[in-house]
Amino acid sequence: MALTPLSRSALALTLRQLSRQHQQTAAASSLSKIGNRDVVGFGFNGQPSYADRIDFPMPAIRFKENTPDIMALREKEKGDWNKLTLEEKKALYRASFCQTFAEMKAPTGEWKSIIGISLIGASIAVWMYMWMKVYVYAPLPETLNPDRMEAQLKRMIDLRGNPVQGTSSNWDYSKGDWK
Repeated sequence: MALTPLSRSALALTLRQLSRQHQQTAAASSLSKIGNRDVVGFGFNGQPSYADRIDFPMPAIRFKENTPDIMALREKEKGDWNKLTLEEKKALYRASFCQTFAEMKAPTGEWKSIIGISLIGASIAVWMYMWMKVYVYAPLPETLNPDRMEAQLKRMIDLRGNPVQGTSSNWDYSKGDWK
């Protein structure tokens, strides 16, 4: 069905309005989730969310919500930083960030659980193989006995089978031994 120019423009206008409403609703819902926090940047994905990341150390919002104590410290930080005590500087840092770089890079001990789970999985696989070897698989055929395999090899040499590149090519018939 072909659309007339008037219906095409009406459809485009409707779609633009719906898209704009969706963007406004998405922005309003994400801003309602962050509460009373300051949006301080773009973040690593453009969404107003907080994440401690070593590869991207600038989150989009501050870690803690604005309280009267924090707002007082923020007013005080606009002045001379030499007048701030060490505890006030730490409080300002902790209001903006959850962890320091040293805390983010500190070992967590997660490797222990990964190795443990891997070893448990490997032991389960070995036990399953042993169970299947005993109860599921048939015994090996007689042709895989060492005596039978030696007899097969002797027969291949006696018949001079595959003399160019095969087993017989490595046998010295005059000496009766391998080349």
